[in-house]
Amino acid sequence: MDRDTTDQPRGSPDGRGTHKLPAILSKRTIVSDVVQGTILGGVLAFSTLQIIAHTYVTKINGWATIYGCGEPSNGILLRAACGAIFPGPINVPQEAMYWTTRTDGVGQKLSGQNDYIMHFPMGQLPPNSAFWSLTMGDAKNRFVANPINRYSVSDRSGLAPNADGSVDIYIQNAAPAGHESNWLPAPASNFILWLRVYLPGKAILEEEYRVPPVVETPRLRP
Repeated sequence: MDRDTTDQPRGSPDGRGTHKLPAILSKRTIVSDVVQGTILGGVLAFSTLQIIAHTYVTKINGWATIYGCGEPSNGILLRAACGAIFPGPINVPQEAMYWTTRTDGVGQKLSGQNDYIMHFPMGQLPPNSAFWSLTMGDAKNRFVANPINRYSVSDRSGLAPNADGSVDIYIQNAAPAGHESNWLPAPASNFILWLRVYLPGKAILEEEYRVPPVVETPRLRP
């Protein structure tokens, strides 16, 4: 009697559920060694770069930065670390300093499901001789579409100070009633923040300035 093969797994010539691998993977050859070595090397290089990058990072109040990026005399490891943390062109510190965060001040991921405030005490906005900006990016570091077409706030965007001279920036998905001038719109999901200071002041260059934390606040809705 012929054997019934109707229940054999597809692609299984012997009916035992086994499949032949491509020869390049099943048999060791020069080509397979090169392919596997290239893949493994790429993975190890990426992992090593991430580890090295974070050894140069200074993290305070949830904000990460690297001091000394952009200097012509930097070694290859510091250059790689700066490129990993701050993709894109990087200026020397005297021209610009950069900070970034994906978390609030207590280490929780930033999300548009929450409301946040970034509070600058009087006289504690980022010192500079040019300008500073706080930019919003989604989880993939893209601009966030919003009803007022605002993608950043800065010392040039008309931020309204509080009665005591301090400044609060409202970071949330919905407009904060009565504080629209200080609103940085967030997506409904996770997001990233970037702080850039151009021609930074002495306190920044000497690593004395502390960027304030992003603090979650009770969500109030009308």
